[in-house]
Amino acid sequence: MTAGTANAAPTTPDDLEAHRVELTGYCYRMLGSIFDAEDAVQETLLRAWRARDDFAGRASVRTWLYRIATNVCLDLLRGRARRALPVDLGEPSPPVLASLGAPEPGWVEPAPDAAVLPAAGDPAELAVARESVRLAFLAALQHLPPRQRAVLILRDVLRWRADEVAGLLDGTVASVNSALQRARATMAARGDAAPTPDLDRSHRELLERYVALFERYDVEALVTLLRDDAVQCMPPYALWLRGRDDIAAWFTGPGAECRGSRVTPLQACGGPAFAQHRADPAGGHRAFGIHVLEVAEGRISRITTFLEPRLFPLFGLPTRLP
Repeated sequence: MTAGTANAAPTTPDDLEAHRVELTGYCYRMLGSIFDAEDAVQETLLRAWRARDDFAGRASVRTWLYRIATNVCLDLLRGRARRALPVDLGEPSPPVLASLGAPEPGWVEPAPDAAVLPAAGDPAELAVARESVRLAFLAALQHLPPRQRAVLILRDVLRWRADEVAGLLDGTVASVNSALQRARATMAARGDAAPTPDLDRSHRELLERYVALFERYDVEALVTLLRDDAVQCMPPYALWLRGRDDIAAWFTGPGAECRGSRVTPLQACGGPAFAQHRADPAGGHRAFGIHVLEVAEGRISRITTFLEPRLFPLFGLPTRLP
């Protein structure tokens, strides 16, 4: 997929709106936050609409929008600390802690697949797109300087040519190729950025069993679906756990308040997820967390639970259930 060929200037907001999903996916990879990505895209479309009379037609509207979006993202990233996952920042926590501690800002966030991935297209390109919004890949991207990040996404994910990227970034082909080489080396050094296999039928059945057991809160059966070295983390808290036994101890200890939850299967970050509404002592169920799951070698290898009710409307879910 390349940048595109020259065409006419946009004449209606819909001409720009048609690019929203792919621009959101691009900004999400750049920024690591779906909320920041949506704000960046809104600013991009606003700037483009205001400047539509200056559009010279030397490039496609799509290329023009990506240039604006890149500048918006680079401005937002200037001086900002990189986003991360709890597993990036320290050693695992003991499962006997009485609480999660204090919430901290600045984590990588999940996104609904529908908001950041195309609904249809070439199967090979769709597979690359899904891989590039995985949480581990997103967290690895945050280790790259912003311009290297843009180059890697445009070249390796969106398949732009080097001369197209050079034109967008006002650079040279040599500088783009050099940035891409450095970015690829950084990503290769991070094992958690390695590609994951496609989920086959047995993996999907595994995930369905996990969701059903979680809703029943059958911890003994639940943890048998985990790898021995499985990881669980719960942004916006720094606490994270490693190992089936520690995760079981958490589920039956501080996590036992999740008993009686209602869950809804989702697609997030290019893979399986589910939303959890936890039982509210006042009645009904309230939004609690979005769980993103990863599978390896026939077992669940990572559970990342985002304890952020603000995410629920993005997935089309209510914050309370009767």
